[in-house]
Amino acid sequence: MIQSDVDLQPFNTMTIAARARYFCAATTLDELREALEFARTKQLPILPLGGGSNIVLTGDFPGLAVHVGMHGLEFDPLDDGIRIHAAAGENWHQLVMRSVELGYGGLENLALIPGNIGAAPIQNIGAYGVELKDTFEQLTAMEIASGDLVTFSAEDCQFGYRDSIFKRGAKDRYLICDVVLKLPRIWQPHVSYPALQQHFADHGQPLDELTPAVVANAVIDIRNSKLPNPVEIPNAGSFFKNPVVDEPLYTALKTSHPGLVAFEFGTQWKLAAGWLIDQAGWRGYVKNGVGVHDRQALVLVNPGHRCGSEVVNLAREIASDIQKKFGVTLEPEPRFYP
Repeated sequence: MIQSDVDLQPFNTMTIAARARYFCAATTLDELREALEFARTKQLPILPLGGGSNIVLTGDFPGLAVHVGMHGLEFDPLDDGIRIHAAAGENWHQLVMRSVELGYGGLENLALIPGNIGAAPIQNIGAYGVELKDTFEQLTAMEIASGDLVTFSAEDCQFGYRDSIFKRGAKDRYLICDVVLKLPRIWQPHVSYPALQQHFADHGQPLDELTPAVVANAVIDIRNSKLPNPVEIPNAGSFFKNPVVDEPLYTALKTSHPGLVAFEFGTQWKLAAGWLIDQAGWRGYVKNGVGVHDRQALVLVNPGHRCGSEVVNLAREIASDIQKKFGVTLEPEPRFYP
C-alpha cells in the first residue's frame, strides 16, 4: 500500500514534476487510517491529494502523500428536497451534473469547478454568486493525529469567502472523508452576475423559464469560453482570490479607473482580480515556461511543465505589481507544498 519515491506530476493539474518520499492511494477509511498510522510512526508530514487542482508543488515532498480516493454517492429524497452523501474522492462537477439530471437546483452555478468533493469545503468553493456553504450540512473528517472520525457542522466549518476552519485553526489536522449537502425542492435561480445575464440575453433565454440544467449549461459555456482545460493547458484554475476592500479604497479606485469590475460584499467591495491583472498588462505574459492565460488573466498556466518555484515567482511578481499599481493585496487560492 505504501510506495516510495513516487512522481507526483500525474497528481497535480499544474503538471509540476515533484517526488514524494512516500505515497499511498487510500480507497477506504481503513486504508486511510493505516496510512496515517504509518506516517505517525515515522513522524512524517502529510500531503493530501485529490483532484490536484488546488495545489502548487514547490519541491519534493519529504513525507507521505495520500491520495484520498474513497468513492460513493447517495441521493436521499426528502419532503422538502434531497440530501446528498458524497465521498471525498468523487468528482465535484459530476456531482453537480447528477443533481441537475435529477431535477434539483442549488449547485448549478458551481458546474465545471475542477477537483474532488473532499477539497470543496476547505476552499468553500464558489462561483457566480453561489458558495458551497449555501447547501452544506456537515462533513466527516479523519483526525491525522489519532485516526478518529470527527463530524463538522456548517457552523463548525466557519466558512468565509474561499475560506474555512481547515485553512486556519484546523489546518493540517484533518483529512475530509465525506460531505453531506441538502438541496431544496423549491428552487430559486441565482443569475445576477453580469456574465450570466449576458449569456441568457445573447441566447434569447427568458429568465422566467430557467431550470437548473439551463443555468448549469450556461455556466459551463461561460467557463469553457474563458478558462483553459487543465488537460490541454496545465493550470490550477483561478490562481488569486478576488480581493475584498473597504469603501474608501473602492471609491478611490472607481474614480481613477471607471471601468473597475467590482461587486458589493456586505459593507465592503469584492474586486475582480482578473480585471486588475489584465489592466496591469499581464494577460498573455509568458516567462520561463509559465505564464498568464491569454483569455483569462486570473489563471496562471504551466505549458512548459516547469518547476513550482517558477510558478510561485511569477505569482509573486504579479501580486507585487498589483499592490504597487492599485494598492490592493492579492492572495493565492492554491496552497503551496511543501
